[in-house]
Amino acid sequence: MLQTTEFYPTRERYTEGRFPRNEPVIHASPVQRAEGPLSEYELEKYERDGFLSMEGYFSPEEVAPFFDELDQIEKDPVMCEKDQVIMDPNQQKVRSVFDMHNISSAFDRMTRHPHLLSMVQQLLGSEVYIHQSRINDKSGFCGNGFEWHSDFETWHSEDGMPAMRAVSASIMLTDNNAFNGPLMLIPGSHQSFVPCPGETPDNNWTESLKTQTVGVPPREALADLANAGGIEQPLGPAGSLLLFECNTLHASNANMSPWPRSNLFFVYNSVDNRLQQPFSGKAPRPGFLGARENTRPLTAVRP
Repeated sequence: MLQTTEFYPTRERYTEGRFPRNEPVIHASPVQRAEGPLSEYELEKYERDGFLSMEGYFSPEEVAPFFDELDQIEKDPVMCEKDQVIMDPNQQKVRSVFDMHNISSAFDRMTRHPHLLSMVQQLLGSEVYIHQSRINDKSGFCGNGFEWHSDFETWHSEDGMPAMRAVSASIMLTDNNAFNGPLMLIPGSHQSFVPCPGETPDNNWTESLKTQTVGVPPREALADLANAGGIEQPLGPAGSLLLFECNTLHASNANMSPWPRSNLFFVYNSVDNRLQQPFSGKAPRPGFLGARENTRPLTAVRP
């Protein structure tokens, strides 16, 4: 197993500068690369930018039931009291719902969609399991944004993910337009690990999922990467799909429009990249944030 403590120091071991990536972006063998569902053009774009956007990949009708299920969760006061449900810090609205594939059989089946599963297996070059699943929801006029961050920095520090061998599949449950707080990504940022200053508090997840202050890269590093690669906003109708590499820097603004923005995220991790002890030295986060027990390889299920 890769000894990443030397390669990716951050937080308590913070040091200025950036560290080069120490593993490939695409882990597929030549055979997997040639025979997988993603074309060579798509693989090269993902490798270069750290993400790949597919507008209208699923139909609005296919994803509408998932948005309806989120609506039912928001109306259930018992469900809203669970740790898996994160409320917006400024409004009594749902910000995130975690562990969706264990809460809902429909979401579980979607994680095993044969087209989705075959794409992430091609990118990661192995069988996969769900590290984390969630819905991020931004209600009209009041949905707060998310700070710039690398998911891998958090998963490495607080969950113990050893290497950059995970991919997020984001499915738009509502239209994502320029006004309702869509995801922003910095192309090419996945090629560098940016250390983040600050000590990781005990049980940091109880606050960081509402407002993130630890695990945020220095502005100078963000500016350098954005000036070099720009910033892109993948937009599209409900059903659009975004695949993005675990170390790609991303953020989103608050929703200032009347239109809700809800996105579903499935995080696929390679079975060869299972979690170790958190590199921050703290206790692991709850299993609904980083799976440690149910890490069996996923098998495809027809929708």
